[in-house]
Amino acid sequence: MNAKQAAAYKAIEYIKDGMIVGLGTGSTAYWAVQYLAEKVKQGWQLTAVATSEETEKIALQCGITVVSLDTVDHIDIDIDGADEIDDNMNLVKGGGGALLREKIVAAASRELIVIAGDNKRVEVLGKFPLPVEVIPFGWQHTAGQLAALGCSTSLRKKDEKMFITDSGNYIIDCHFGAIPQPAMLEQRINNIPGVVDNGLFVKRATMVILGCDDGTVKTFTR
Repeated sequence: MNAKQAAAYKAIEYIKDGMIVGLGTGSTAYWAVQYLAEKVKQGWQLTAVATSEETEKIALQCGITVVSLDTVDHIDIDIDGADEIDDNMNLVKGGGGALLREKIVAAASRELIVIAGDNKRVEVLGKFPLPVEVIPFGWQHTAGQLAALGCSTSLRKKDEKMFITDSGNYIIDCHFGAIPQPAMLEQRINNIPGVVDNGLFVKRATMVILGCDDGTVKTFTR
């Protein structure tokens, strides 16, 4: 069992039969979906809300019931990954391009359990480029205002084509190098017209589970 699998396997211990579960996006969250599918095969009744079309497709293939967010009044536990995690459990997310739906689902959840390999832990956020989801209209002007905050910017592409999010937007990756004040930066970015949201998740995680290469895990709670 590798680090990602170990973190995902531990997170499933907090899921109970009958819960409504948020399913994150990415390589670590993928394993959480696989382990939840095993519970469903054992007879558990779980309802899931997916944070991306990709995750929804995988979950359905695994036999998990997936519903839209607006059909439930809350989510019991959301399990998702992260690209960076600091000592205050603040996160950078969005490497997979699903940051907007991930943040909406996290906001609707009573608990957010973040799972990742131990290598995602950092003292200061920012080495990983911060993804910012923007509407296509005037995106170059939006990118200019983002750059004015002290970063270099690059429009995300995939297979040499424009990357389009599930909500039909673009992603601008912002290279800050260091983000010592994530709460302040999250608000400053979201105040820019054209920005839909950004990948800073400040004080949203209730638990962080880090998997190690030897299969052990480290658990942190707020």
